[in-house]
Amino acid sequence: MKLPICGFDAKNAILCPQCESKVESGELTKADIEASMNLANIAKSNKEIEKFSLYSCREFDGNFVLSLAKEDIRIIRQSRTLYRTLQDKFKGKIWLVEDDETDKRFIEDLLFPTKILSINAVWAPGGVQKTKAIVSGKWTPKFPIDTKKVIQIVKNARNLDIEIEFEDKR
Repeated sequence: MKLPICGFDAKNAILCPQCESKVESGELTKADIEASMNLANIAKSNKEIEKFSLYSCREFDGNFVLSLAKEDIRIIRQSRTLYRTLQDKFKGKIWLVEDDETDKRFIEDLLFPTKILSINAVWAPGGVQKTKAIVSGKWTPKFPIDTKKVIQIVKNARNLDIEIEFEDKR
């Protein structure tokens, strides 16, 4: 398992001096440590997770954005049980995104499993970039994703102004 902190630290829920200095310098966050320890704890009973690569974890108002390898995200999305197990270990909602992805791919990952019709970026006067995502369907209280949280996460993580619009093509 590849984690932001040492594997030993993650499994024993304690930080070595090297990881401690990374926290003090700001290289690691509290969310990185919590996510690493949670994954190591789950890996004790789930061998699939032992192969995962967690690159980072960021927390925004109780939302945990886990930056994982593409293959790891695919495995989690194919197993409701594994997703629920992960979700139960965190105090808030988890969001799965690929490491080192483009802004467009980041938005697509956050909006999964919604069908995205388009994502467009427009530069407004003053050098401000506005992004608009058009998703298929119409918003209902049962819509699978909290779009307000997605907008907040994109703003905090990528400093992008995004608008999500629904298009019902029936």
